[in-house]
Amino acid sequence: MKKLAITLSLLGVVLSAGAQTMYDALKFSENNYFGTARTLAMGNAFTALGGDLGSININPAGSAVAGYSQFTLTPSISLSASSSQGTVLSGESLPFCFENNIKSNSTKFLMPNIGVTLDFDTHRTSGIKNITVGFIANVTNDFNGSILAKGTNSNTSYAGAMAAGAIGLDNSIFSGNDPYGDPGIPWSTILAWDAHIIDPLDTKPDEYVGTTENWYLDNGIYNIALGAPLEQTYGRISSGSKYDYVLNVGANISDFIYIGANLGITSLAYSSDDYIREVSTDSDMFQTGFESLKVQNKYNATGTGVYGKFGILATPFGGLRIGAAIQTPTALYMNERWQSAAQTYFANAQNNSSAQTPEGEYSYRLTSPFRFNVGAAYTFGQYGVISADYEMTDYKGMRFSARGTNDNSAFDFVNDQIKGYITDPWTSFMGISHQLRVGAEVKPLPEFAVRAGYGLTTSPERFYDDMGNTENVNANSHRFSFGLGYSSKGSFFADLACSALKYSNEYIRPYSDYIFDDKGNVAILSPEINARKILWNIAMTIGFRF
Repeated sequence: MKKLAITLSLLGVVLSAGAQTMYDALKFSENNYFGTARTLAMGNAFTALGGDLGSININPAGSAVAGYSQFTLTPSISLSASSSQGTVLSGESLPFCFENNIKSNSTKFLMPNIGVTLDFDTHRTSGIKNITVGFIANVTNDFNGSILAKGTNSNTSYAGAMAAGAIGLDNSIFSGNDPYGDPGIPWSTILAWDAHIIDPLDTKPDEYVGTTENWYLDNGIYNIALGAPLEQTYGRISSGSKYDYVLNVGANISDFIYIGANLGITSLAYSSDDYIREVSTDSDMFQTGFESLKVQNKYNATGTGVYGKFGILATPFGGLRIGAAIQTPTALYMNERWQSAAQTYFANAQNNSSAQTPEGEYSYRLTSPFRFNVGAAYTFGQYGVISADYEMTDYKGMRFSARGTNDNSAFDFVNDQIKGYITDPWTSFMGISHQLRVGAEVKPLPEFAVRAGYGLTTSPERFYDDMGNTENVNANSHRFSFGLGYSSKGSFFADLACSALKYSNEYIRPYSDYIFDDKGNVAILSPEINARKILWNIAMTIGFRF
């Protein structure tokens, strides 16, 4: 089974080289629409409806449907609720590491929508009857999240993984003038050396042992093993959001065809702060007198991009509405910063150590993919409406490129991986993601509305099996929503919505496998954490028509 995973022990390698992964591209390219409380409550199934400022990011033609000017403001509360526990091996009933099932929450304030549209009546009875212009800001992704996992481990450790990863590097390089300036040395390895997480193995200059490990020489063979069981903790807090700011123009043609266009500016900010901590259960069992270590990684990314979106909406007969929209790829200009720190503590406090890396910085360009959506809706007079959307995004169209130079060779591997050109077994690549959105609104009274919606997004990740066949990754997300609405006989209206976005499971590896048998197969697995997350959002829209 192929599973989405990150490896913390490789973070210093990736970031110190300024290298990006296809999962970075996916994270910054995905859209999880929010909008107003009305669009959110109805699952954002608004391609064929329009008339709401939350719908303009979905179909630009929707601005021309209302026939009046309007202003909306939508504050909300975002609550991330997660539970994390180690994975269970085949044939076992309990996780082999991180066995505790830990819940973690993170709450933040969000402004998923603010905007205004101005409607201009041409006073014509046919042709272009109305022209609408507007400026709208809608959230298209929320990165709020918190993960915490705890358990015991009797076989592997972060320090052991770092020691294994450093084998072959002569330790004299760590005392050089600027080891962090050497692109051949992972930053995580330098940090591990400086913080006394790894030490030389005996007198060998290019072999290492973790500070959590004991070793002895037996007939010329070094035997290395964990000194005693460790209590391990992994945590991660992420925050940030992606906004789309759009300049919109729409036109009503004979109350039959509605057209619109957006000039969109995407602005995203993402940050994560993750750590791993290991604590000895008995420091007397370790040759080093090890008591605890902690490694923390901070990462920030910001990006700005521009795109165009064009849409059409038609009312062919009765209550039927149909719509479609197409969005160009977005050219995102990205900037990343990162830094790591580590501390170790021992029974002899004189051996305590701490260190941190310099702050790394890197800039690049990311092209996010083309997408299009179609939809149909049916209105039942003044009593209600049902609506359904389909959106397709081809994530093979994502591409990294350099800024300030035409040399993109540093991105050749990841760009080839995204497109599926690297066909090694179990190698992942990107494909098409399908998104289905459905919504309904019922009005028991002219002033009040009850709404509900659902959304399904399929994973674009694919992989090659041992036979070279393409397999899909079963990592779909689901969104459930409901809400209420009030519309006065005057200009004021207010809406309330609650949504729950259930993400696919995330499999996190705090450090990579490093214990192998004579044939190169993994002899002892390093821990893996299964994190389950639901993102709740409670939003209230206050609006005025004029």
